[in-house]
Amino acid sequence: MNETVKDEQKATNEKIKTGSSENMSSVPDTTPKGPKGTKMENKILFITGADSGIGKACALLFANEGADVAIVYLDEHEDANDTKKKIEAYGRKCLLIAGDLRKEEFCKEAINKAVKEFGRIDVLINNAGTQVEAQSLEDITTENMIKTFETNIFSMFWITKAALPHMKKGSAIVNTTSVTAYHGHPTLIDYSATKGAIVTFTRSLSDNLVGKGIRVNAVAPGPIWTPLITSSSPDKKLSEHGAGTPMHRGGQPAEVAPSYLFLACNADSSYISGQVLHPNGGEVVNG
Repeated sequence: MNETVKDEQKATNEKIKTGSSENMSSVPDTTPKGPKGTKMENKILFITGADSGIGKACALLFANEGADVAIVYLDEHEDANDTKKKIEAYGRKCLLIAGDLRKEEFCKEAINKAVKEFGRIDVLINNAGTQVEAQSLEDITTENMIKTFETNIFSMFWITKAALPHMKKGSAIVNTTSVTAYHGHPTLIDYSATKGAIVTFTRSLSDNLVGKGIRVNAVAPGPIWTPLITSSSPDKKLSEHGAGTPMHRGGQPAEVAPSYLFLACNADSSYISGQVLHPNGGEVVNG
């Protein structure tokens, strides 16, 4: 890659808020809580946005349950390498794939790299996302709105479309939506809209793939302490995050990851598809 292309890619990446754990006041808890298991023994997990936060917690949990993992991330190399190191400590393989999911060609390339390395995909977790707070609709720039939709929902179409030829009966797809899909958010209007689209994408794709034996579900986390939170709200303090939930606290990524494992595991959720789990601190959202 020549220097001009590198500079252009760097400039593009700087416009996407994904966050790094480096500057957080408290490092999110992503460590699996249970003993080593076999629920994902010799399965292949492909997951986006897994260098940190919820994605990292999922990658580590699945590795602890026996999966090899392909991780797609933007450019947070330090976080991604830490995730890889920890996955390998569980005795599993990890493939890191860096790039911009807003580009359809990169989505195809990422899937091809994973399939070349592992031969197939058993579980697909669409988790990558971005958000930019705005105090009013008038404050949402067209640039940021397009960026948010490309990252949060367009990439799911492209990644899933590329992955499906490499997924067989018994495979599972789990998408990350949000509690904001159900009650909205006054300063995350475009972000909430993408999360609502993900709920509908999940339900529609479930109907479409049920005949092929591929289950599609989603997880709608509440306020979880991740690098994305502090990157989009730099002044956010841990003590304030999630204080408005019935549990009066924010959640940790390690508290959310088991929802993904449950939905991905045929032994646990073989009769569940088109549904959404809600690890959100006790808020009832009727969805």
